[in-house]
Amino acid sequence: MSIKFTSKDLFKRYGSLSFGEVVKSFREADEMSQVEFAKKLGMSSANLCDIEKGRKVPSPRRAVTIAKKLGISEILLLQLALQGMLEKDKLKFKVSVAS
Repeated sequence: MSIKFTSKDLFKRYGSLSFGEVVKSFREADEMSQVEFAKKLGMSSANLCDIEKGRKVPSPRRAVTIAKKLGISEILLLQLALQGMLEKDKLKFKVSVAS
């Protein structure tokens, strides 16, 4: 199943979300443990935990790979990953990604 929505749609409904919060919400919606979900995404459960808690932000390539595995917008997760990188470096820019 593929889900189509934009970051604007999410912001209107939920406010600002991080990459990790989006991934965690998909894991919880699937009622999977971090171990199970990490296996689905092809990463360690420790890495997934770090992403969900905001301690790590995935690379752009990994963000796109995760989006494909979840069946959601690659642009959305790429945008959230890039925004997270800027926030981690305390840079006050807004990211917008287009294909």
